[in-house]
Amino acid sequence: MKVFFKINRIPPMRQDQLDGLVTFVAVAETRGFSAAAVRLGVSPSAVSQAVRLLEKRVGVPLFNRTTRSVNLTEAGARFLERIRPAVQELASASDELSDSAERPAGLLRLTVPRAAYLFVLQPALGGFLRAYPQIDVEVSIDSALVDIVGRGFDAGIRFGGMVERDMVAVKVGGPLANSIVAAPRYLAERGTPVHPRELLAHDCIGFRFESSGLLERWEFEKDGEAMTLAVSGRLVMNDVAVMLDAAVEGIGIANLISSYTERHVADGRLVQLLADWTTPLPDLTLYYPDRRRVPPKLRALIDWLRETTLSAPGVLLQGERAGGL
Repeated sequence: MKVFFKINRIPPMRQDQLDGLVTFVAVAETRGFSAAAVRLGVSPSAVSQAVRLLEKRVGVPLFNRTTRSVNLTEAGARFLERIRPAVQELASASDELSDSAERPAGLLRLTVPRAAYLFVLQPALGGFLRAYPQIDVEVSIDSALVDIVGRGFDAGIRFGGMVERDMVAVKVGGPLANSIVAAPRYLAERGTPVHPRELLAHDCIGFRFESSGLLERWEFEKDGEAMTLAVSGRLVMNDVAVMLDAAVEGIGIANLISSYTERHVADGRLVQLLADWTTPLPDLTLYYPDRRRVPPKLRALIDWLRETTLSAPGVLLQGERAGGL
């Protein structure tokens, strides 16, 4: 048995078919061409011309005109009854869209690595959502550099060196540094390195970049001496949170952002090594594709991060890397 469905299609329309409808409604409601012109912000002759062209197009007079009054014809009254709800709906839709274009509202989609979420977004997110109840936030945790335009993200946060030059970029959060750490149990078994080159004889927990597939090289600098080491070990990961857990378990030596390790060093679960050799890391950078028109929802987030990070003890929002907003 064949089942046929009838699909109601919108009839084809000419480009000029809606011309003059707003003017017609304004004249009908104000009962005058001059009053309609004031409402619409145009000249009375422009109103008269628009109505004349509309009457020519529909083929019937819509108004009875005298020197003292303007009244709807019978056809004009029927026409007004049919089109006024549609014209009002169109005007309402336009006003709503215009309002949303200036008001922070809608879904804000962000792609960030775990570090950016923990150090930049997480401290500010609760207050931001309370301050802007019309904004919804979707956060994708991803360390790889993604195409934010192609994937439909409003903005991303990455370490500064990963951001493409054609993006508008704003440095966020405070300065970051690396921290070489190991568990006391590991050090008791394998000894404590006192120079970076000694790490080559240790089990170092490797980090593999998802975007390039390369293993991270460890960088050190002290008193003008700098070196980059291709360390090795029995464990390689691509997530810093599980690397931290592995280091606490005594599996090997890890190279992590100091903000991850400070609490564990303070409570004795980890020991910081080679502290005088640590190097600063690239700043975290919020980036987005078009500086000509910043959506209000994104502008609200940037301003909120600026305010909250500036007011947080020891945290400074840096200046922009790629020009003004």
